[in-house]
Amino acid sequence: MNVLFAASECVPFVKTGGLGDVIGALPKALQNKKVNVSVILPRYEDISDDYKKKMVHLTHFHVPLGWRNQYCGIDYLDEAGIRYYFVDNEYYFKRHGSYGYFDDGERFAYFSRAVLEALPHLPVKPDIIHCHDWQTGPICVMLRSHYANHPFYQPIRTVFTIHNLKYQGVFPKSVLSELLDLSDRYFQMDALEFYGGVSYLKAGLAYADFLTTVSGTYAGEIQMPYYGERLDGFLRWHSGKLRGIINGIDNDRYNPENDPYIYQTYNSSEGKQENKRCLQKDLSLRVDGSIPVVGMITRLTEQKGIDLVLRVFHELMQLNIQFILLGTGEQIYESAFRSLADHYPDNMRTHIFFDEALARKIYSASDLFLMPSKFEPCGIGQLLAMRYGSLPVVRETGGLKDTVIPYDEFRDQGYGFSFSNYNAHDMLYTVERALTIYRFQPEKWNSLVNRAMKLNFGWENSAEEYKKLYTSLLSIDDK
Repeated sequence: MNVLFAASECVPFVKTGGLGDVIGALPKALQNKKVNVSVILPRYEDISDDYKKKMVHLTHFHVPLGWRNQYCGIDYLDEAGIRYYFVDNEYYFKRHGSYGYFDDGERFAYFSRAVLEALPHLPVKPDIIHCHDWQTGPICVMLRSHYANHPFYQPIRTVFTIHNLKYQGVFPKSVLSELLDLSDRYFQMDALEFYGGVSYLKAGLAYADFLTTVSGTYAGEIQMPYYGERLDGFLRWHSGKLRGIINGIDNDRYNPENDPYIYQTYNSSEGKQENKRCLQKDLSLRVDGSIPVVGMITRLTEQKGIDLVLRVFHELMQLNIQFILLGTGEQIYESAFRSLADHYPDNMRTHIFFDEALARKIYSASDLFLMPSKFEPCGIGQLLAMRYGSLPVVRETGGLKDTVIPYDEFRDQGYGFSFSNYNAHDMLYTVERALTIYRFQPEKWNSLVNRAMKLNFGWENSAEEYKKLYTSLLSIDDK
């Protein structure tokens, strides 16, 4: 079974969020399940020169894009046993950053068409193209519309994964004919039309053979108006081909027993203390193991529950904690946290940037990890926090609900803390409850930390689910 992942980012080459982590880790887990996986990506300018030097030019050709014919080079790299292909076009991809350009509609229409045009040139023909997020949605519709009568393409099936429904890639109607080379019959409610525009994500939803999203709870939530981003009815219509499969983490990449970024490696609650002391010292905080450290590593957006944190932040700091924030996002939130850091110079540190080494240090040093998301398709932060023994405080939504089992002191079950309503004082109460255990039941706290660290959120089980999905798609086609 040959599967080609089409995505816009992938660790270790380029990453802007959790999508990059998924595309970096899932193919390796599938490979261990005897699924032959390759990955195709844009050849961005920001890819490290160390990787670019290793790339081998495989072929080049021209890609039809409406009335244009654009150059496409395919470079190849074998990394950790996975084949990676890079779509090379300097006009579209020789820029800093991955998204946010005025011509993103054209850039990813080109990328999607280039993926399909590249298939006959690749050494291994895929049985399935697994498309990820709106940037690759057009692959699903163009495979059906432009290549349906081509014998080479007819057996190929598609899976489309929604990583975050909020980001849909909506562009003017003109892209339909000018970029996707599709007629107006695709501009309707059960196709690509979305409130007068054209949705690349909807192209994947409507025309993929199967849909997945990144947690079981989120698969149900997006079929409701509150979470559905105006696509809930469309998703209910297609619910028969929709399944939630939880994301995992790369246990080899994120492992406190051998992590080169942290101060001291460890495998239990005792080992965290040295990391906590060292981070307190490095950040010029009071070095005191009895003071609970609350960490947040997040995008500063409304989705991440930042409004809840800001609403009760002064009450939170009155709990005698040290608060460490790492992340970037909307300017209003960045400014708010900078101002709060000035207000609490003795026990708060705000880092408005992202640094992988500092992130690992915060995971390994913090006692609590705060993640009160308004919605969360899966979430990687809470999984990494538990891996490093930082107990999560989360809102019960999406993947947070599926992965964080709240601690039940009566049955001595669970390993985290959660609240259900999107309410700042519910969050504050949950933090207070966690801190009560931290301060007055240290043995119980350490047992919860050890319990969380022993959990396995690797990709093995999810990879098996994907393999079964691929197999079912191909077996249906064979009948």
